[in-house]
Amino acid sequence: MKYILDDLSKFIAEKILQSPTRKIAQDEALISSGLLDSFHLIDLAIYIEERFGVKIEDTELNRQTFDNLEQLAKLIQDRMRR
Repeated sequence: MKYILDDLSKFIAEKILQSPTRKIAQDEALISSGLLDSFHLIDLAIYIEERFGVKIEDTELNRQTFDNLEQLAKLIQDRMRR
């Protein structure tokens, strides 16, 4: 799961926040803190689907699913096992 966390952190820092040196903690709030907005969620979902080969439903683009890297990594890991 560590490689998923690292990969997501790097993508968000470099591609979304445009801050390559930014480190995002696995439990850092992404949506509820305002770090990511709805447009960023779509970019992140597309990246996850392409990078990890898992499907993200539109209804999952919310704080309950996408608010921190740990939640996202667990979702990805569960879907990769199927």
